[in-house]
Amino acid sequence: MPSIFRRWYVLKLGHKITILIMLIAVFLLLSANSSLLKSTESLANSSSGRKIPIYSVETGKKVVAITFDAAWGADDTDILLNILQEEDVKATFFLCGYWVKNYPDEVKKMHEAGHDIANHGNTHANCKNLSLEQNKAEIQGAHDRVYDLLGIEMNLFRAPYGAYNNTLMDAASELGYYVIQWDVDSWDWMNKGVQFEISHVVNHENLQNGSIILFHNDTKDTPEALPIIIKELKTKGYSFVPISELIMHENFVIDETGRQKVSQI
Repeated sequence: MPSIFRRWYVLKLGHKITILIMLIAVFLLLSANSSLLKSTESLANSSSGRKIPIYSVETGKKVVAITFDAAWGADDTDILLNILQEEDVKATFFLCGYWVKNYPDEVKKMHEAGHDIANHGNTHANCKNLSLEQNKAEIQGAHDRVYDLLGIEMNLFRAPYGAYNNTLMDAASELGYYVIQWDVDSWDWMNKGVQFEISHVVNHENLQNGSIILFHNDTKDTPEALPIIIKELKTKGYSFVPISELIMHENFVIDETGRQKVSQI
């Protein structure tokens, strides 16, 4: 009989049970660690290399940001600015370069009223179809138009159509930009009616502290819906800040949902 079995044979029952329990514990521990490792690897693989813009911001304050994309006409600009002034709300306007060129006076009004002036690309191109250098040219083109008009350096960018990929994210980062999406879409461009737009925003399933709300200029229903939406959100306890005051500018991470959070590292 091999020596290891002879030793096992002569051990008392209690000692055998103790050894068996220890072996089982070690086996379970190794199994748990293996599962945890696989889970961690799976999580890492699901997000590895994928760069995500800011869709919302984690904050203890009951604040939201109203944003407008300006790529169409400008007929309602004065109306929107008057509403925002009356409601004491500062918003963020993402402007296309050609819009800045066509409506310089409107851009000046936005800036003078204290709203964020932000970048929406020079020609409203789909950034997912562009190379790194083409994306940089799109961002820089709008940037230069605003700088020449207002003398300010923008650092907030929203991709046209919300279309982004790592190439766009890298281009924006190289130019010192934060890429901003949204977690509450007003669907104002769908022209479904004033009441629909109001209800869709005010009762949106994603509405929370730090939400970013998307509107567009020159849409049919927003001039009528916006003041009611603002009042309803105020009733819910929300106040309003522009994106520049909502986001964290350093020491942050962005989770899989696009929510910006304080870095714990």
